[in-house]
Amino acid sequence: MDVLFYLAPSLILGLALFMAYRVVRRWLQIRAAWKSGLTAQGRCLRMFTTTDGGGADTSASTTLHHVYEFTTHDGRCVRFEEEDGPAIRLEGDPVTVYYTDGPAVVATAHEPGQRGQAVRAGCLLFFLALVVAFCVVFMVTYTEVFLNDDMPGF
Repeated sequence: MDVLFYLAPSLILGLALFMAYRVVRRWLQIRAAWKSGLTAQGRCLRMFTTTDGGGADTSASTTLHHVYEFTTHDGRCVRFEEEDGPAIRLEGDPVTVYYTDGPAVVATAHEPGQRGQAVRAGCLLFFLALVVAFCVVFMVTYTEVFLNDDMPGF
């Protein structure tokens, strides 16, 4: 029975740490694309939305996606999808793409220095840190209160 009080928080802890890793990794990739100095003229191939939630009187969230295509300086054609682009960008619109060079091209059509992305990433990391802290405190408290053999009467 005690294993449940360690297994569930450990799984939540692992998921939160993995999500934090993905947020930091994507933020560093975008910053690398901005700082690389490589830009190309691309175009928006497709724009679509995805919706999560909304069933049984719950709120729904909609995410805007864009699919872009551009040609690197060495002639490779690259196509990528990106979330949370501007809603006024439509199919066929030209865009400036910032990308990194190398075998695995990382690209973004977000303009450099957008504070909104940094704020969203920071808020998400703060929330994930709270989840991690809660899981650790829960497991330590459970160990101290319920598994401590020195307590009289237990």
